[in-house]
Amino acid sequence: MRSCPNLVFSLVNQLSELTWYKTPELAARVTHGLRLVIQDRLWGAQVVLIHGQGPTLNQTQAEPSRAEFSSSGLWKVGSPPPCPPLIVGLLWCPAASAAAGSCCTAGRKMMKMLPFFQSDPIGIRNGTAGCNDVNGQLENPLASVAEHIPSCTSGDEIWSKDQEKMSERPEAACRTSRASSITSNGSCASAGESPEKGKKGIKGILTTALKKMRKARPPSVKQVMDLIEKQKLCDAVQHLIALEKNVSGKSEEALTITQQDIESICDVLKHKVFSVLKNSVLLVRTNPELLQQAVDALKEQEKEDHNCTSENLPEQNMQFRPRKWKDLWMATVKESVDTRMKDTSHTPRTENLSAVGQKLLHMGKTMKEDLMVVAQYIKHLYPPEFDVFRTYAELYHHHFASLAKKAAESQLDDKDVYLLLSWVHNIYPKDMRKDRVLAEELEKLELGSLLPLNLSKELEKKYLESEEATIKNVLSKCLEKEIQRWKEDKEPEKLNGHFQSELLAIIVIQSIYNSQMRARDINIVLGEELSCRLSTELAAFLRSYKDAFEDFKEKGKKHRHYRPVLIANINNCCNFRDYTEKNIAEKDDNKERILSTLRDIEISSEDVLLQQLFAQLKPIYKKFTENKWECSNEIMNEIIKTTSNHISELRTLKDPFYHSVIEKIHIRLVKDYIVRLLKKKVSMKSPAQQQNLAQSISKNAADLEAFCTSNGSKATWLNSVLPKLAEIIRLQDTGAIKIEVATLATAYPDIRKRHLEAFLHIKANLSRGELKSILGYLADGTASTPPSTLLFSSINVS
Repeated sequence: MRSCPNLVFSLVNQLSELTWYKTPELAARVTHGLRLVIQDRLWGAQVVLIHGQGPTLNQTQAEPSRAEFSSSGLWKVGSPPPCPPLIVGLLWCPAASAAAGSCCTAGRKMMKMLPFFQSDPIGIRNGTAGCNDVNGQLENPLASVAEHIPSCTSGDEIWSKDQEKMSERPEAACRTSRASSITSNGSCASAGESPEKGKKGIKGILTTALKKMRKARPPSVKQVMDLIEKQKLCDAVQHLIALEKNVSGKSEEALTITQQDIESICDVLKHKVFSVLKNSVLLVRTNPELLQQAVDALKEQEKEDHNCTSENLPEQNMQFRPRKWKDLWMATVKESVDTRMKDTSHTPRTENLSAVGQKLLHMGKTMKEDLMVVAQYIKHLYPPEFDVFRTYAELYHHHFASLAKKAAESQLDDKDVYLLLSWVHNIYPKDMRKDRVLAEELEKLELGSLLPLNLSKELEKKYLESEEATIKNVLSKCLEKEIQRWKEDKEPEKLNGHFQSELLAIIVIQSIYNSQMRARDINIVLGEELSCRLSTELAAFLRSYKDAFEDFKEKGKKHRHYRPVLIANINNCCNFRDYTEKNIAEKDDNKERILSTLRDIEISSEDVLLQQLFAQLKPIYKKFTENKWECSNEIMNEIIKTTSNHISELRTLKDPFYHSVIEKIHIRLVKDYIVRLLKKKVSMKSPAQQQNLAQSISKNAADLEAFCTSNGSKATWLNSVLPKLAEIIRLQDTGAIKIEVATLATAYPDIRKRHLEAFLHIKANLSRGELKSILGYLADGTASTPPSTLLFSSINVS
């Protein structure tokens, strides 16, 4: 069996066969004096692992009787070992070796040292702090190691501490630290990554451990720059953090890179990351992987800032922190928002839209589309504490609001005032919420209005005054053109068979209506206020219109198209009435003023239309009394024929006015007939004569009713008056006459004694007592009667 020293030297020989440690990177690293001193009390020996220098192995001053390693025959005393960059020395104690007992025991003891290689990825034990300057002191490579190694923590303490840590965290030997997640090939390793399974045997185990040491060495500047070039931004940030940690707390003499070098790398990386983040809205759909890298890099920096702050590290370890990339992110998002809101090149130009209107359209369109991208794609890339959607939404809102305020304070024309108010009150708060996803996000925020309240009110006042003046001007021009048309004596155009004044029916009403609707589109309150103002303007316009029309009716009677013009203007009243009843509130005093003016125009115009008819009928009605009611049927036929000729022209009136005119004709025909009966021109004593007259009156009443009804009269309340008068003439019994008089008075309560007395003049066979008795049965009432039933009150008795 080989002796215990030979076992150790065999280990040395196996280590010398490893070639990876000869790399320049490892040589540079070991010049920093990275070492491991292991003391094993069972062996009574020291194994010193030193990177970088190759001192000879000698007996320690504590035990001068120890054999030199040259006795083993492996190499001579004072000569360097076979592998200059790595020296393993054993200060061997014979007593300890004897106590070890055998080669196998020594092997088992040797295995106990393996946790020292595996428990730390860099290979530096916490207990070697006092050995930092050993390489600097070993100027003579032939000097004894023991002479230059300062006293360190005892192997017992190191062993017990490591064993305690191993028992508490059995996975510590194979779990990498945060910095060790940065592998030599620049990839971001996950926290739960399993270590590579080592090979069997001493050589395999040490090879695996030493590979981990190599992987854990600080990255180089070149590696970080390469990662940036490859756009592996998250890995680059992690490498940068590792470099910061390696530099922190070390003297300038001990550093291969300076703080300025790290800051330069950080500036390059920062520029790259925030260049990507600035274009998030575009990259999230064209290059989402790159954007994810930039966001992860930002999160890594924020996480490191938080860790450094929470751990209360010494000041020398905080020289790079905090970097405050989140603040830079906020500034970058603002810059991105400002750039996109100012760049109108990607918004198509809208025809007939002013520069202000085009800007408003661009900002609104850009804000909505970009926020939808943020809500659907960008928001989910960040942790909740970034509150990404709120950040973007508030920045877009502030930019939009600042430009809207600037526009409101400038000299805007009427169209731009309306556009700006539409954006403030309608489009901005409503159109943004048409998308469900965007609506849900905006409901959580209180972005407010685009304009301050006082500025908004000032703009609304300017809009109302401008709109009111515009409508007033439109109405005035319409009236001037309408009067000019009257003077030109042209037949009005027909619309659906009805004479119509196009200017008044379309331009005036549509101008007012459209103005009201535009204001209501801004908001309801503004629409109501403008409606009130415009109703005042409409009432004033109609009064002017009425005065002008009255003047025309007096001066234009000789015009060839006089009557069609009257009919057209009556029809215009229908349009104004419909608009007023549907669009002007009951509480608005102007509504009654407008309707009253329209009634005056309608009534006066209808009366003018019927004047000619009634003038032609007057001599025909006189024939009833002149002929003592003989040939009454022929006279009635003549009346109906004359009236019919006029009615054909009246059919160009719109239905409401036509029926009103027909009712007026119906009333006039019945009333003129009654007037003839009250003229006291005929007196009949014979019951037979009275019977014949009653039959004639009944026949005339039936013909008159049939004619008026066939032409559309709805005055059915007139149908019974002539038959009742005929019945009074026919009856001879005083009691029966009284009953019929009572029935007549009930149906027509405006009949008075003077009317009944004039009518009873026809019944010459009544005594004074009977006449007085009948008249006494009809009391003169003072009760008011509905206007629709007035008939006798308009009849004067001579």
